[in-house]
Amino acid sequence: MRIGLVALGLAAWVGLGLGTTAQAGGVLIGQPGVVLALACENGHTYPIRPRAVAIDGDLVTAYLVMVHGRGIHVRLIPMGFGYRYAGPGIWFDGLRGDALLYLSKYNPVPCHVVAA
Repeated sequence: MRIGLVALGLAAWVGLGLGTTAQAGGVLIGQPGVVLALACENGHTYPIRPRAVAIDGDLVTAYLVMVHGRGIHVRLIPMGFGYRYAGPGIWFDGLRGDALLYLSKYNPVPCHVVAA
């Protein structure tokens, strides 16, 4: 299992005793109430609201909430080392609790994954 954003999310779910509402096709689907966030060096914190978590603990899809309150749907892109979540015009790469948020192509913002 990848250690990083997905493990942090699952640990927060289990630690608070919050369950899911349904299971379909090997993916747990629900509204967990736990919000992860990217705390970035640009002074912003971007909440991550999980949509689906695989049975083995990988966060499959989520919404990355931007400064103006709109959520951008991001999806896990399998990588050999670390993780990448991408959506329309935005993505973040990382390893464990550290991530780089790309708001534009050549200008990454260093971030830390935190439980909010």
